[in-house]
Amino acid sequence: IMCRVDVSGYDTAESAVTVKVTPVGAGLEEAEVKVVAIDANGQEFVSDWGTDRTRALSLPVGVYVFKAFIRTEDGPEADGYFAVEKAVTDRVAALGVPVPKTLAYDVSRTETGFSWQIIPYVDASDLNALFKAGELDWSAVAPAIGRAIATWQGVTASGFGPFSASRADRTGELVALHPSAESYYRLNLRRHVDYLVRNDFLAEEDARRIFAAVEAHIAALDRPGVLVHKDTALWNMLGTATEVRSFIDWDDAIVGDAMDDPSLMACFHGRDVLRTIVAGYEEVRPLPPDAAPRFWLDLLRNMLFKAVIRVGAGYFRRDARFFLVAGGESLEAVTRRKIGAALEGLEQEREFL
Repeated sequence: IMCRVDVSGYDTAESAVTVKVTPVGAGLEEAEVKVVAIDANGQEFVSDWGTDRTRALSLPVGVYVFKAFIRTEDGPEADGYFAVEKAVTDRVAALGVPVPKTLAYDVSRTETGFSWQIIPYVDASDLNALFKAGELDWSAVAPAIGRAIATWQGVTASGFGPFSASRADRTGELVALHPSAESYYRLNLRRHVDYLVRNDFLAEEDARRIFAAVEAHIAALDRPGVLVHKDTALWNMLGTATEVRSFIDWDDAIVGDAMDDPSLMACFHGRDVLRTIVAGYEEVRPLPPDAAPRFWLDLLRNMLFKAVIRVGAGYFRRDARFFLVAGGESLEAVTRRKIGAALEGLEQEREFL
């Protein structure tokens, strides 16, 4: 695949370079690629590429260097979500939130058996590494996260849940696939709870309480949807100990509830961090009506989903070197505690801060 990539402002005097993306291996189904940049004189520069799905590439263009990430996706679902990422990040960037600009992408899988995307290289650590090293300054970073969440909620889209990738690719529109917040919230809820009961993570009484609490409060979600990153975590933020330079990995973005992204941060961090995030959020916009029950509903749903993944993947058997684990509490204990807190928050109608 040949494409022209806009590289203005990315460490090169060129306004654009031609990039050739070709599969490597026995056939087109290989999700390993070779990337070649072609300068204005037609000279080709081959990148040093490995087998990782996401890898930094550095290509000399004349006397300059074009640096970027290239990401590939060859999953059987062929969801084309790189098109959604471009539509989302274009809108988020227009609001002033630092996000990667999609330089080029292809989701057709017609010339290769995989989708690919080229985004700028950000020379910065992910904030989770800084957090685990004890270097992250929450007083600076947490308000910035809150302000960013509140700002990207200004992106408008119809429907709820994941976006139509085909619409995003054809027209750039953001149209979500579910008709209501309740229908999206209930999607696979019973299946997930039943799975956790069968695997002895939840008791039958826990399941009964969960369904009763959801029934009692789900009407609070009957509000207009907002843009939700849906994987709001420190490893999806690049920067320094005091600054977020880029919010990355928008491939889970949805239309959802205004308290969903704050609740996702609460999946990993305590109330002090959440208070500071909310303080930053309120610098941009006030908390929405019924913020507390919506927060607890979102936290409960997110933690149940994470519990399914963690039980199925055996994450509870990992040690502190595993990227989700920080501090002395086990991941299983944290997961149970967060589900319990969300459930009690709904049952006892607690405030969330």
